[in-house]
Amino acid sequence: MSYEESLRSISLNADSSLAVYTGVPNTPGAANPNYGLQYRFVKITAAHQVGLATTKATDLAVGVMQNKPQVVGQAATVGIAGVTNVMAGAAVAAGAAVTFDANGRGITGTVGTDKIVGIALGAAGAANELFPVQLRIA
Repeated sequence: MSYEESLRSISLNADSSLAVYTGVPNTPGAANPNYGLQYRFVKITAAHQVGLATTKATDLAVGVMQNKPQVVGQAATVGIAGVTNVMAGAAVAAGAAVTFDANGRGITGTVGTDKIVGIALGAAGAANELFPVQLRIA
C-alpha cells in the first residue's frame, strides 16, 4: 500500500528532462503507461528549475515530483518534506534507506556510502511499483 501524509511541497519550473508529454489517459496518442516521470527524485538544474536526479554520487535531490509537467517551463510540484509515493527502481524492503537510480527512481541505499534521501515506510516488490517514503532530504 502506498500513501502520502503531511507532505510539504514547492512549485518550480520543469526542465527538458522532466517535460514528458503523456496526454490524456486512454486517448489516441497518449502514453501507456501514463505516469510520465511522476514520483521520481529531482534536483535543481537552474534558478527556479528542476530536472531528473540521475547521479546518486553527485546530484543533490531536492524532493520528489508530484505532478506530470507536459512541456518545458510548466509548473513542477515537488514534495520536499513528509511522506510521499516514490517510483521504485528495484525491489525495496520496508525500513530500508532510500537513494535513487539513474532514472530518478527510489532504490535501496547504503548508509555511509550513498546519499540517503528517505526511509521506506512500505515495500516495493519490483521496479516501477509505488511505495511510501519518509523524505530525509539534506
